[in-house]
Amino acid sequence: MNDNQTPIIIDTDPGIDDAVALAAALFSKELDIKLITTVAGNVSLEKVTYNTLRLLQFFKKEIPVAAGADQPLIKEPIDASNVHGETGMDGYNFPEPNENLLLKEHAVNAMYKTILQSNKPITLVPIGPLTNIALLIRLYPEVKTNIKEIVLMGGSTTRGNSGVMAEFNIHADPEAASIVFNSGVPIVMVGLDVGWKALVYPEDSEKLKTLNETGHMIYHLFQKYRGGSMKTGLKMYDSCAIAYLLCPQMFTTQKAYVGIELNGSLTKGGTVTDLKGYLNMPSNATVCLDIDEKLFKQWFLDSLQKCN
Repeated sequence: MNDNQTPIIIDTDPGIDDAVALAAALFSKELDIKLITTVAGNVSLEKVTYNTLRLLQFFKKEIPVAAGADQPLIKEPIDASNVHGETGMDGYNFPEPNENLLLKEHAVNAMYKTILQSNKPITLVPIGPLTNIALLIRLYPEVKTNIKEIVLMGGSTTRGNSGVMAEFNIHADPEAASIVFNSGVPIVMVGLDVGWKALVYPEDSEKLKTLNETGHMIYHLFQKYRGGSMKTGLKMYDSCAIAYLLCPQMFTTQKAYVGIELNGSLTKGGTVTDLKGYLNMPSNATVCLDIDEKLFKQWFLDSLQKCN
């Protein structure tokens, strides 16, 4: 790692849009990915771990992977196989993975060691449910002093996509999200409503098809992706978290208090984003409110151009 690189840990549940986010991160010269951890979310822990290893083999990258929580802290598991397909990455015939990259230790222990051994504060980038991050904070609160910030894809300032008011990653484990948002660690929330504007249109997908091997692979995954549609634009939720790390100027942000609704019978898992200060609570997050769509599209294509 050189001094200009940002050391990060990506916590993920691939997932088609996770695969795109990983591609952008893995080939960025500004990021130094120390560890990739997996969490049950879009599909089961076994499947998302297998998908992560397959992606690394495809990208010819050797980064340690650690499997984490296979279910939420309290609630019954949900998944998003209706969006990403039965395997989580339907649509492309990936090479068999290098199982040697998979650590024997649990993701939380691997994160603990990686954070404490880093000579620079580490940025955590969770783009799935927050179960692993919550467990890390509860088991090893001492890591907080060496975490620069948590840049997460999750939540919404408006409506949901999993519950009426709940975005999927938070809805999948709201108790974990509550622990993370109340941890005192600086948080950037890149939410659902920003992802709705981070669109890849048919003409962009066509460019990917012949861009390079990665573009060709992603083009085929997109044929199976149900986060939007090929006609009206596919939503690149998880890539927005990577975009924030690399190009924060494309986002409009505001500091605010974000509370997680745990008890609402109709709204459990909702992120209550208090933009007007009604709750008289100190802000605990930098909330992304908007994104420059043209800048995102250019960044997205430029990022994938750097891949193999």
